[in-house]
Amino acid sequence: MVAFYGVKARRGRAALTSIGIGIGIAAIVAVTGISASGRADLLATLESLGTNLIKASPQAGFFGTQEKLPEGVLGMVERIGPVQEVTSTTQTDLLVRRTDFISEFEGGGISTVVTSPELLNVVGGKLSEGRFIKDGLKDIPVTVLGSVTATRLGITNLSAPTKILIENEWFGVIGILEELKIHPDLDRSVFIGYGVAKTLFNVDEEPTTIYVRSNPTYIEDVVEVLAPSMNPENPDQVSVSRPSDALEAQEAAEVAFTNLLLGLGSVALLVGGVAIANVMVMSVLERRMEIGVRRSIGATRKEIRYQFLLESVLLSGVGGLVGVLLGAGITLGYTEYSNIVFSIPMLQVLGAILLALLIGALSGVYPAIKASKIQPAEAVRK
Repeated sequence: MVAFYGVKARRGRAALTSIGIGIGIAAIVAVTGISASGRADLLATLESLGTNLIKASPQAGFFGTQEKLPEGVLGMVERIGPVQEVTSTTQTDLLVRRTDFISEFEGGGISTVVTSPELLNVVGGKLSEGRFIKDGLKDIPVTVLGSVTATRLGITNLSAPTKILIENEWFGVIGILEELKIHPDLDRSVFIGYGVAKTLFNVDEEPTTIYVRSNPTYIEDVVEVLAPSMNPENPDQVSVSRPSDALEAQEAAEVAFTNLLLGLGSVALLVGGVAIANVMVMSVLERRMEIGVRRSIGATRKEIRYQFLLESVLLSGVGGLVGVLLGAGITLGYTEYSNIVFSIPMLQVLGAILLALLIGALSGVYPAIKASKIQPAEAVRK
């Protein structure tokens, strides 16, 4: 109680002293919270999209030209035992425009992809509006927009009938995809069926990209045999990748950055601890009379030590609690802005509070010992 009143009697100084600890704890909680939220969002993404998706496409040739896949490549892939689903897309250079008032130069930057109805299920995509190109629609001039494409074309919903120009043909927009986090190339595309692509633009059903869903147990085996199966004569001309690897690599980079920020937060904690030690030493010097009076009426050295040690712990504890709340608020704001899962590990929050209390205890050891050594008669006389 004496320690509590000692802090309460100097509220302004106590608040300023706790700021350093609060900033350090806030930094640590915010960094760990943002990191944990990003990891939780990654896991949610991987869970929804799966880690058993494989993407294969021909390598670029010596002069930068795209190599071609052999005929019947889908049948070759389907014969691989652990393969569960296969679909393909064909990249074209067809021009996409919102209206015929836009020039060819202004209408660039959007790809037209010819695909089959199975694409959405295989890549784990979802529709934010409308429907995808089913079997009955592949011969009709209708299209589905990727999320980025829809934004660029200024099409946010399909409440009214909407059309776009592909080359010089009008296509009705029947769907808009949600963001595909591991397929940014598809986000920037418009999709049409193979039938209408052949009829209007003479596009062959020759795939440029293959998407494969495999039995997760044998995913590495499928990755190993996919290129030789697709192009037995030149397997080195086929590029095979797992889209989920890009997310995992991003997570690894974020972990390194998180460690850097944790180091900066630790420096702030160290500075806060030094500030508490300095303030407590000054407090001992200013309160020599109080210490002398307490000693003269029976307070032991042990009680004086505990008093100043507890004051130090209280200062850091208040700073720690404020820092936790501030760090949680920063994390919440970041996750709301980034539209990712909010997650703060409770063990890390408790650890941050305990760390603040530990720093307070260590910072108060020397001032407490110094206070307990003051002689009553000498303190009162001065």
